[in-house]
Amino acid sequence: MSVRRAWILSIFLLVVAGLGTATWYGYSQLPKVHGTVEAPVLGVPEGVLDYKMTPAYTGPHPRMMSRPPEYFPFPVGIGEVGPVETLFSGPSRYPLYCGKNSITDKQPLVDNQKGEGVPVFALNDKGSKTKEVIGYSRDCSHPTEVTYFYRSTLDGQFHYMHEARNDIDKVTVNGRPVDFIVRVETGTINRFFYAIAALRGEGESADKPNGSNWNRRLIYQFRGGVGIGGRQGKVSKGDVTTRRVDELARGYAVVYSTANQTRNHYNMWLAEDSARRVKRQFESLYGEPMYTVGIGGSGGAIQQYLFAQNAPGLLDAAIPLYSYPDMVSQTIYAFDCEPLEYFFDIVDKDNKRWVKAEERSVIQGLAASEGAASKFKMLSLFAGIFDSRYRHRVKGATECVEGWRGLVPLVNNPNFVHFAKSFASEIVPKVHWTHWEDLRQFYGANASGYANSSWDNEGVQYGLKALVKGEISIDTFLRLNAAVGGWKAPENQSQEQLWFLNGGFFPVRLSLWSEQNLNMGNLQNPAKRSRANLEAINGIYRSGHVFLGDVEIPIIDVRHYLDKEPDMHHSSASFSARERIRRTRGHADNQLIWMSHKAYNPLTEALDLIDRWMQSIIENPARGVVTNRPDDATDRCFDSDGNLLAAGAKVWDGSWNSQAPGKCMRAYPIHSTPRQIAGAPVTDDIFKCALQPVERALAKSIYGPFTEEISSRIGDLKRIFPSGVCNYNEQDLARPKERLIPREIPVKIAGHLLDPDYRQGKELQGASADESEMMGVPVSLPDESDEN
Repeated sequence: MSVRRAWILSIFLLVVAGLGTATWYGYSQLPKVHGTVEAPVLGVPEGVLDYKMTPAYTGPHPRMMSRPPEYFPFPVGIGEVGPVETLFSGPSRYPLYCGKNSITDKQPLVDNQKGEGVPVFALNDKGSKTKEVIGYSRDCSHPTEVTYFYRSTLDGQFHYMHEARNDIDKVTVNGRPVDFIVRVETGTINRFFYAIAALRGEGESADKPNGSNWNRRLIYQFRGGVGIGGRQGKVSKGDVTTRRVDELARGYAVVYSTANQTRNHYNMWLAEDSARRVKRQFESLYGEPMYTVGIGGSGGAIQQYLFAQNAPGLLDAAIPLYSYPDMVSQTIYAFDCEPLEYFFDIVDKDNKRWVKAEERSVIQGLAASEGAASKFKMLSLFAGIFDSRYRHRVKGATECVEGWRGLVPLVNNPNFVHFAKSFASEIVPKVHWTHWEDLRQFYGANASGYANSSWDNEGVQYGLKALVKGEISIDTFLRLNAAVGGWKAPENQSQEQLWFLNGGFFPVRLSLWSEQNLNMGNLQNPAKRSRANLEAINGIYRSGHVFLGDVEIPIIDVRHYLDKEPDMHHSSASFSARERIRRTRGHADNQLIWMSHKAYNPLTEALDLIDRWMQSIIENPARGVVTNRPDDATDRCFDSDGNLLAAGAKVWDGSWNSQAPGKCMRAYPIHSTPRQIAGAPVTDDIFKCALQPVERALAKSIYGPFTEEISSRIGDLKRIFPSGVCNYNEQDLARPKERLIPREIPVKIAGHLLDPDYRQGKELQGASADESEMMGVPVSLPDESDEN
């Protein structure tokens, strides 16, 4: 071979290798779904997937319900199995994919020979699984087991006790040094894994812990994620050791259940039922704690707010991290995201303004950053080879895309589930994979057997406040609202077109916006909006899944400021919770908001303050929660080094409460949501707005300086909004008219009954643009966002 031919061949091979490497790298950056599992669910009990019409919940709010007496004989002993059926939250749902206890690394117990659930395999002499199936596990039970871990002085990690090599760390308890050895108990309760962790007591045995090194304070660990049911979750030593190492070192005990990780489900009755039983297991072993404080982020924060409202006494204090008030009211604005993104990317693609992600915030309200890189960038690059729609480059990223893309179909599309390979192929198409279905006992189901949805956008004027401020033109406002329709009913939705997530190799069927499940339109033929089932909304209110703000316990709402990322955990959610509390109780003096640069975590400070607050309540219960609040228990913000930027009652003032921006708000400006830009209050809890005729809206001059000009387009307005436009002066039409929680009921905190602290005679249900200045409810983008 000549030198020239060898040189050409070498170049060719280098190009092929380069292309191969680039292709491999590109595919490695694409979103992934869970792969094939070793033991998928092969069958379900007969009849459980026969979906029938079901009425929505009409019973009392859980705050007003007495819980049935416990029938299970706690504690669950070592080698025994905890309860399978719940105490009060309803029958078990199937299918349920069994997770893994990585501490014990054992299979679930056989509970049937009918082929229901996951297969359980025989073990060989070495303890390894064979291919022989000895039975099936429908309910994923595991016996209770105890494992001891020590923290090593060598790497700071927790290891099994048998691995100790004279490297056991020490901690100081009650002024004396003790080995940093943690007793970790795991098992299943209500079909979910639970875990209990506490420092090993002096002279204790695995089956008889004595708690001599426990400080009498209990942390209930909560976790987040977006779940629609169908899986048990998994548990590891890190859930209660590494995650809470500092607190364990100080003598706190920690409890946790995968039923309290919203990645697995969002049924708050099941979450509470399980939490009660896990606490009962702990108390049966160690005794009652001085108090129980919740810690956990995102969905873990939601559980704390709702437990405080629905089940006083379960938690005595709460430290919600990266909070939202609840899950279901998040859908109100999150479901707006893809229709709006489709408008920017496709319908109005010739408008160069939308190329900059930050410009989209004038309509979406949520944060955007020109400097952020989209996690869907590689996907769009590949798709752009085949589909010109993805060659439209966006500079930066929006929270709508980075935070919520992919979660809407997970919650809303009955055909889509990202862990489908955990189930036999014949089971997957028979299941309605939605949040609505997982909570059908509350939402109810229609004549087709599909669970009802609470989402509604009838009459919503997207971009209204942007129009009033002159940030968009009348023509853009009208075309936007004509194009943005609602989501199709669950029974009319088709499978998601997510290419790689659907198992395809080439991106020939890809829709990031799920437009095949959207109602589309234009000015001549406006899109049909979604009209929610009012009984479903009423039922979800009554069931306690909506945060009403009726909470008494001490709360320190802690978060890193992530709006610049942009991250789904936007900081305005803390103020949504605050305004709901203020609206219901006349004040929010039991809730503090702490925010910091993401380089600093103020959790230890929050826990110390909660301890002083709780000690004061325990010593002086008659004084109530707020009067017992320590003098330094105020709103705060911190910089990256943990230095206090500002503290006090006014530091978080801003346009959200119609005040001049405080020092913390100037440091960490909050954003808004699509519904707030459309005129909804900061509470973000209007599921079904009251409608007013277009003529009345014009007469009230809700379009500000453009009212006269837009009057000339009344024909377009009436065609886009044939039923009228939202009147946020009225309350949610589907919200129960009566008070769900009477004010005179005492609240149990740390074993003491405290009189509730209400300070006004009338609960404010909603607010309009006309009343916003008076009531402190925002009707436009916060001014502070301009500083972001």
